[in-house]
Amino acid sequence: MNIIELILDEAEELMGIQAISIVESPAIEENFIAMNSHEIKFAEQDKEKQILLGPALIPNKPIYRRDGEQEYYVYFSKDTIRRASEMFLQKGNQNESTLEHDAKLNGLSVVESWIIEDDVQDKSRKYGLDLPVGTWMVSMKVNNEAVWKDYVKTGKVKGFSIEGYFVDKVNFRSQLSVIEEEEAMAMLSTIRGIVSKNGEVELESYSDYPSGVKNNAKRGIALNEKNGNKCATPVGKVRAQQLAQGKPLSVKTIKRMYSYLSRAEEYYDEGDSSACGTISYLLWGGLAGKRWAASKLKELGLWEE
Repeated sequence: MNIIELILDEAEELMGIQAISIVESPAIEENFIAMNSHEIKFAEQDKEKQILLGPALIPNKPIYRRDGEQEYYVYFSKDTIRRASEMFLQKGNQNESTLEHDAKLNGLSVVESWIIEDDVQDKSRKYGLDLPVGTWMVSMKVNNEAVWKDYVKTGKVKGFSIEGYFVDKVNFRSQLSVIEEEEAMAMLSTIRGIVSKNGEVELESYSDYPSGVKNNAKRGIALNEKNGNKCATPVGKVRAQQLAQGKPLSVKTIKRMYSYLSRAEEYYDEGDSSACGTISYLLWGGLAGKRWAASKLKELGLWEE
């Protein structure tokens, strides 16, 4: 059965976690703890504080999914979980909650959110939760008596389940591959076209790109080596070597450079230096390369809006 990693595409506005649902059977198979005043020392110890504490996402945990007749598992990496938890708060979704992914609930708010960083000292250990480093923990205040009485205290709900939008890393990568392959084919076609019968290059070329372009290419090469050189096409790797060494580029190459960097920009994630989208973008000169290519085309009167 396939196991698919889900990731964030931050270029999409709706991407990320929109709400947290309280459910009977959490997909991550971990229940929350319904905490009252004798379990946490609040100022008033004679009243239930109606707080739920538990994991919202656990890293690298296979989650069963079924789409028609297709069965598979999905999982989230530590990095994706951390970023998703940040985006959840940044977008102000703390008060967005549902019951069993169906009925919208009022009066439920996430009042605490953290990532488990330590196997021993984390707060979750005080409540008997043995969860891995990288787990996203939340505390949810329940200011809804009906929900607390009819669902929490009766045990009808036992854990959290997220609601949101992620992308399949396989398909996400394939879209980037399409762009890379198209640019590779265009570059090879250009190479065939610019060489005359006697082997002399016929087109004028330019090497006045700034150091930022060269440095991006060098960084991309280093990151790709660290990543086992699994990212980018051979053309992308050759382009990086040319840029890193300050080699001249033909006008057609500059046009392809701008085309690639414009289309592949959405796959660049400054915070994820191991992602192929990030590495490939740097190999082609990164944002500095895109800016230089645009400037050069304008200078030559070849800019097309």
